[in-house]
Amino acid sequence: MSFARRLAARRGVRQFFKFGIVGASGAVISFIIFHSLLHFELDLTLAFSIGFICGGVNNYWWNRHWTFRSQGHAGKELMQFLTVSAMALVLGIVITKFMDGRLPPFTLRNSLIWLCGTVGGMGVNFFVNKYWTFRHTHHVQPDAEA
Repeated sequence: MSFARRLAARRGVRQFFKFGIVGASGAVISFIIFHSLLHFELDLTLAFSIGFICGGVNNYWWNRHWTFRSQGHAGKELMQFLTVSAMALVLGIVITKFMDGRLPPFTLRNSLIWLCGTVGGMGVNFFVNKYWTFRHTHHVQPDAEA
């Protein structure tokens, strides 16, 4: 079996790619909301936060049902997911404020700020959710691999 096939067969790798797809859908939601709110002249940090939270709600639902196929207590998982999201949001806000104070005006300035703030919390978000929020899903069940 080739290295690529062995890598693709690993459950954690598949989860990481699914997490990335879910994250991309949440990022699209976040991006659209962020720029829509800026269009109405909302504060950059507040627009980032609202967009981030809306994208996070999307991410929680899809990660729970598709990425990790969790059957754990939804309320407990939601609280854990929100805690992790809050940590990622704080990191994103720190990054957006830092960049907002240092970047000169240019065409894609706000998009770059949004991207850096969003990417800032991705790694933390995946690993903390995988090993804390959805850790009970690590036990491979014969039917769950398909």
